[in-house]
Amino acid sequence: MRSKEEANDYRYFPDPDLLPLVLDEARIEKVRQSLPELPDAKRERFMQAYQLSAYDAGVLTSGRDLADYYESVADGVEGKLAANWVMGDLLGALNKAGVEIQDCPVSAEKLRLLVQRIEDKTISGKIAKEIFEEIFHQGGEIDAIIDSRGLRQITDASAIAAMVDEIIAANPQQVAGFRAGKDKLLGFFVGQVMKSSQGKANPDQVNTLLLERLQKPE
Repeated sequence: MRSKEEANDYRYFPDPDLLPLVLDEARIEKVRQSLPELPDAKRERFMQAYQLSAYDAGVLTSGRDLADYYESVADGVEGKLAANWVMGDLLGALNKAGVEIQDCPVSAEKLRLLVQRIEDKTISGKIAKEIFEEIFHQGGEIDAIIDSRGLRQITDASAIAAMVDEIIAANPQQVAGFRAGKDKLLGFFVGQVMKSSQGKANPDQVNTLLLERLQKPE
């Protein structure tokens, strides 16, 4: 048998019993409105609404459940910070545990509260990571963990200044080095203050006070 080459070789012909299908614009628009938000549109919206890069928005809209989870986390907090936590700590933990987002042991509401506690300076980012590990593996409530373990960030300027002065007084050689132009020693002083405060001193205040003290003429 010879092979078929064109459409007419298949002997296509109209079915006389089929009635013409006519759809008016109103019905088409009604169906369009009933459709869920499609991935491309969602990605563009995420970029605009949450100030995300194309890459971040692409990752977060790769699945409907993940996109819904992110939107719940980002409700009322900084979009990029929320994205960093969902894409980094959360997805990393889920991947390591072999768990899908639908079965995530940390609810979006709980992760949003953790991000809020970073934003309102109740805890530092480092402490937030420790709390996340605990609630992911053991459960618990954010504020209860913060209070029971005394994790609230130190923001009292006088308390931080006292720690800064103590560290500077204990390290005269490093102070001389910094004042001689070794700017990288600032990291040493920050580390010492954070160690002294058990990671609870506000990092921004620590940096500001250290620079004030170290740059002050003798």
